[in-house]
Formats: sequence, C-alpha cells, structure tokens
Amino acid sequence: MTDINQVTVVGRLTRDLNGSDQREYAFTPNGQARANISIAVNRSRKQGDQWIDEANYFNVTIWGKQAENLLPYLKKGKQIAIEGYLKQDRWQDKTTGQTRSNVSIVANNVQLLGGKSENGAQPSGGYTPRFQNNAAPQQNGFGAAPAIQDMPPFEDSGFGGPSDGGFPEDVPF
Repeated sequence: MTDINQVTVVGRLTRDLNGSDQREYAFTPNGQARANISIAVNRSRKQGDQWIDEANYFNVTIWGKQAENLLPYLKKGKQIAIEGYLKQDRWQDKTTGQTRSNVSIVANNVQLLGGKSENGAQPSGGYTPRFQNNAAPQQNGFGAAPAIQDMPPFEDSGFGGPSDGGFPEDVPF
C-alpha cells in the first residue's frame, strides 16, 4: 500500500530565480528544465497574550515546462502556492563521515498569487495563471490536482457576475 505524501504551502520567494546560475536553473542531459527556489512561509502562534510571527523556509524543485514557463515570473517577494510532495535526500559528509539529510518539496503544481505585476498590469482574464507539471512523477499514487486551463473570467461564467447585473437579491436561504 502506498502512503500519502502530499503538501500544499503558500509563501513568498526569498530570492529571484536567476536563469544564469546553474545551481538555481539548469537543464538535465535529456533536456528537462529544473528550477530550485526557496520560499518563506509565515506562521503566527500565540505566546502568552501576544501573537508571534515566525518564518519557515523551504527549498522547492520545479521540473519540466513548468520551470521554463515560470522563469520570468519568479522574483523575490512574489507570493506563490505550491502543491507537491516531500523528498528526503541523504548523503555521507566527506569531512566528518556522518550521514546528512535534507527534506525539500518537489512541485507538481505552482500557482502565482497576488495582484498586479511590477508594471501594474493585472493578469488577463481576472485570474492568476496556474502552471502544472505533467512530467513530474507521482509519488503518492493519487496524481496531481488538475490545472486550471483557460478558465473563463468570472463575469462570463453565468454565475451572476458583473455583466449579469450582480448577484440576485432574492437568495433562497
């Protein structure tokens, strides 16, 4: 039986994705793109009568076309949502001989969040693009969540958006 290994985090990029740094962005010998990013996820907890903010930092790997498509958008401070799975790497430290390990997130889906971009333009259609990595292996047996593909803007959806004159006044509950 396969266990479940799925994680969803929302955080902000800690640095720009530099396309010229081989450690951050590169292609494998078979031509698949790989992007390594780091995100900060803020959390509030109560200590006594006060709320304390603490940040947790996570390394994330994005593969394939998803990494290629996101390259121009991954800038420091940009808020993103990541759906993926946890991966633990283990290695032997050459100087001390101790076994070391690192846990990171491998992204299946990445969604850009937030409002306007740096030039003040809002994403077309009134929604934020979502990028799905169809090439990533599915480790949990359940598959990745479907990506939003060409979703119509809210006002064209037939659910009482602004073009329909707003929401109906006589809500049946």
